[in-house]
Amino acid sequence: MSRIAYTAAQVFDGEKLTGNIAVVVEGGLVQELVAAHDLANDVTVHDLGNVILSPGFVDVQVNGGGGVLLNDDPSLQAIETIIAAHRTFGTASLLPTLITDTPDVTRRAVEAAIAAERAATPGFAGLHLEGPHLSVKRHGAHDTALIRPMEADDLKMLLEAKSALRTLVVTVAPESVSPGQIGELAKVGVIVSLGHSDCSYDTAMRCFDAGTTMVTHLFNAMSQLGNREPGLVGAALASGAASAGLIVDGYHVHPAAMQAALKAKAGPGAIFLVTDSMSTVGSDIQSFTLNGREIIRSGGRLTLADGTLAGADIDMLACVRNAREMLGLPLESALAMATSAPADALRRPDLGRLRPGCRAKMIVLEPNLKSVRMADAA
Repeated sequence: MSRIAYTAAQVFDGEKLTGNIAVVVEGGLVQELVAAHDLANDVTVHDLGNVILSPGFVDVQVNGGGGVLLNDDPSLQAIETIIAAHRTFGTASLLPTLITDTPDVTRRAVEAAIAAERAATPGFAGLHLEGPHLSVKRHGAHDTALIRPMEADDLKMLLEAKSALRTLVVTVAPESVSPGQIGELAKVGVIVSLGHSDCSYDTAMRCFDAGTTMVTHLFNAMSQLGNREPGLVGAALASGAASAGLIVDGYHVHPAAMQAALKAKAGPGAIFLVTDSMSTVGSDIQSFTLNGREIIRSGGRLTLADGTLAGADIDMLACVRNAREMLGLPLESALAMATSAPADALRRPDLGRLRPGCRAKMIVLEPNLKSVRMADAA
């Protein structure tokens, strides 16, 4: 098996940028990072030039892409189409995400995800079920008629799904799920995320104590940070056990609020980028339906007829660029929010970094972050 060394003007390993470094790959895995001038003679060198070599982006929340929405077509073929659409924008690993739907659609989405896992589908990193066990008060674009409490059969289905999936994220609200149910899910490795909830700070903290480790699209569809009641936003920032996704499109959250959150977040949990993208990414469609309701694409926004934001019309490369330009983050921080931070939140040490043993899912970025390609297509 041949060894290939990739060199570039700068290499981002998931934490820091370094020059004059070679990433040595063999059998699809990173073998080592060495000084370019120390490479062995038997290594084939691919010099990528004046670019940034980085781990591929990791997206925890992807509802659709390439004209396909998982809710409309919960199938393996749809998952493959979504992955292909986002790969164009540098996302090497993603979780297809099902928005609140009927039990039958949920079952079919789980079956499709299990099929993707068994087929070792490139780019598939697990399944994210966002609902239906949410708060009606903070429903956002989710259909209130489909939101319901978690019952014994729901819990059983999720536990069985996790037995067949390496990574399963479930977004829930304390209004519909008990700490005991959260504990049962967490015990078998389900990543429980709080979202679409109007819960109090104390209630959220009890959920973190029960095993919740994530918060879905911070600030959006949740109780806000107040002076006497910090809400779910305050709990997410105060809890070092929880990581949180953030949609950096300039529409979902004001830049000043995002900057404040980044400064306030307690570790080791971190804030990471998510697209929360719908079927529009990688396509030219101007409208689509979700649970029978039309969603309109206009000016970089996706909205229902009443103006409610309904997912995002953004790819991960644009999120990284916005983190740099809109939030003023250093390049290393912006890249980490799309690579190592979401990988850590998913407990996936094989993703989001370039270090020995990691999957060699690498991307090539132009220094201005205007374009990206996969390293294997260089």
